[in-house]
Amino acid sequence: MKTVLIVEDDQVNARVFSKILTKRGGLAVKHTENVEEVMEIAKRREVDIILMDVSLARSVYKGRAVDGIKITQMLKSDPDTANLPIILVTAHAMAGDREQFLEQSGADGYISKPVVDHQEFVSQIMALLPKE
Repeated sequence: MKTVLIVEDDQVNARVFSKILTKRGGLAVKHTENVEEVMEIAKRREVDIILMDVSLARSVYKGRAVDGIKITQMLKSDPDTANLPIILVTAHAMAGDREQFLEQSGADGYISKPVVDHQEFVSQIMALLPKE
């Protein structure tokens, strides 16, 4: 079974995403907003894909405030985690945000919140999951 790591600081969003992914996608789900945990989980290959919130209000790494863009950059620049697919999930959905965030972060995909079409949400994630 494929596993998704949800990096999200809003507990309601995390629960909604988790329910959609387990019920509609048949996926296992982990959730954390702790950056050290995210890095460890990624390095240990415990997940197949990461859903990364762009605006993480309380996230700190090595004493510095970081957002989802920075965490994605760190994961993508590390040879051990560079191939792990990461989808940015954000309420920042202004014209040009998608392209700018993808270019800045090196992420593999982008989903805007709120997630309205649950099947499309699952399909976007399934499309980026590594094939066996």
